[in-house]
Amino acid sequence: MSQDGRNRADIKAGLSVSIVLKKDQQTGDLTEGVVRDILTNSSFHPHGIKVRLTDGQVGRVKEIHQ
Repeated sequence: MSQDGRNRADIKAGLSVSIVLKKDQQTGDLTEGVVRDILTNSSFHPHGIKVRLTDGQVGRVKEIHQ
């Protein structure tokens, strides 16, 4: 079962996730990667916690892979 990425507590550096990049918000295209930094300070965000991946891309988490 994959979790959505709206709770900051569910997300840790090193997790494999799918994010939606700013440029892909209209289409909803997902980008997979590994979390490097968590950029959202609040504990919950309705559109997903914003993270930076190890490759430098920034987006909001839509799925957390187990």
